[in-house]
Amino acid sequence: MSSARIAGFFQQWRLHLVLFALFLCLIAIAWKVSALHISERDFLQSQGDARTIRTVPLVANRGLITDRNGEPLAVSTPVKSIWVNPQEIGSEPAEIERLAKELELDLDSLSSTIARNGSREFLYVKRRLAPAEAERILALNIAGVNGQQEYQRFYPQGEVAAHLVGFSNVDDVGQEGLELTYDEWLKGVPGRRQVMKDRRGHIIEELNTIQTAQPGKNLELSIDFRLQNLAYKELKEEFVTRRAKSASIVVLDVDTGEVLAMANQPSYNPHNRSGLTDFSVLRNRAITDVFEPGSPIKAFTVTAALESGLYAPDTIIETSPGWMMVNGKEVQDILNYGTLDLTRVITKSSNIGATKIAFEIGPEPIRNVLERVGMGQVSGTGFPGEQGGVLPNHRSWSGIEIATFSFGYGLSTTALQLAQAYSVLADDGIRKPVSLLKLDEASLAELPREQVIDKKISNQVLAMLETVVDPERGGSARDARVPFYKVAGKTGTVHVVGEFGYEENVHNSLFVGLAPASNPKLVIVVIVYEPKGEEHYGGQVAAPVFSRVAAGAMRILNIAPDNLPDSESRGLAHSK
Repeated sequence: MSSARIAGFFQQWRLHLVLFALFLCLIAIAWKVSALHISERDFLQSQGDARTIRTVPLVANRGLITDRNGEPLAVSTPVKSIWVNPQEIGSEPAEIERLAKELELDLDSLSSTIARNGSREFLYVKRRLAPAEAERILALNIAGVNGQQEYQRFYPQGEVAAHLVGFSNVDDVGQEGLELTYDEWLKGVPGRRQVMKDRRGHIIEELNTIQTAQPGKNLELSIDFRLQNLAYKELKEEFVTRRAKSASIVVLDVDTGEVLAMANQPSYNPHNRSGLTDFSVLRNRAITDVFEPGSPIKAFTVTAALESGLYAPDTIIETSPGWMMVNGKEVQDILNYGTLDLTRVITKSSNIGATKIAFEIGPEPIRNVLERVGMGQVSGTGFPGEQGGVLPNHRSWSGIEIATFSFGYGLSTTALQLAQAYSVLADDGIRKPVSLLKLDEASLAELPREQVIDKKISNQVLAMLETVVDPERGGSARDARVPFYKVAGKTGTVHVVGEFGYEENVHNSLFVGLAPASNPKLVIVVIVYEPKGEEHYGGQVAAPVFSRVAAGAMRILNIAPDNLPDSESRGLAHSK
């Protein structure tokens, strides 16, 4: 065989070998492609989805809180929170520095936080930014930086309704007040959606919604914000003027038991609580704080006296010389009132008169009346921290315990309880539950009403309470008068318990008032804790607040006057 033929053979052999190798490669590629598309398709798809498809939450809007007229008290506004993936941004110090500068955060603190959470994929950096501000940050395209849609609670009325409404935390969970009580009702049900993200965590495609977010239910409160604002303003003015420790006011609808206003001092700004050092300001004192009511209890001591059949409104009681010794302790009146009838025991707020009544009828009838009107029991509003007070039930009563009990010492109550108790006297002896929520017609029709005091007796006591506000009949609460309206009420000036017993010069000042007295529509309780200055009597400190609030309430609620001068009454009748 010639050398030329041999060379040609080897050339062809090499060509065939290369072609065969290429053929084998082609078969391998085809096999691999077919395997990827057929046998390994599901596995690869799942792995790809695991790296790109994410389930992200859909934040639910928290329910609206309004007053009885639809005025917003708590609303949710859309915001965005900035979060980072520490695994992505952690290796980019320049990006961390850039992010810290844009968000006005401390660089060292941010860097150390990211470093500590390096194994995580999610870390909040700054919560609740305005949407425009958040979009500006996201538009910088910093590696590993993302935004999340959220809602922030906003309280349009601020501190005026703060104690009643409460507030929620950064995660939109109720922390205080009715935000806490009705958290399950207000909070919505979060939704979920599937999205596709790139390796930097940016959403490149929205795939589908797994679960639609359900917004929370709205809550309609019983308060009338016009009254709430008025009560808050007047209470704050008195609180500041008297340099008091604290103060509370409750305005209660006699017919329905709804709380139309409830305010406390000092208050707080629900939007900015970072500077709080005294967390007692968060308490709704009208519901959570108890106190010895003092003289307002005399109305129920007199009620028990009338129920006993041993007394009538004109029954004579001798109070001279204005003091008496009981178990070695002195019980006294401010003055020696001499001979009083039962009505003037209320008018003059005689401790001696109340004591002698209690000694004759015993403490149990008085306690029974107080229990029937709601003392010593929670009112059932469901408000967090609500107190029921203390209504003593001694196995045996000492003389001094009977005496002090008759004029409001030795028991404790809240401002709301006291308002509920007086609403019984205002509503012909009928007790009904109190409510912080607006009651619809169906709820009002089903409202439980219990006759706990005879109608005749409650009306007699109501007439006695009118004399307290009438200076012509010797009443001490002339500052509680409301122009063109008849008013009934009772003052209270209570010594405060200190380290070594009752303090001589430290008092709580109270006034419980009903207006208009001819057909009471409102019960208003005002208590000022430990006012400073020369004036400390309930008729001097608390009664003027009642007068101003009641006058405004009559106008706001359009309640007709019941004490017009004769000439004006005739003119009004003629105009009709």
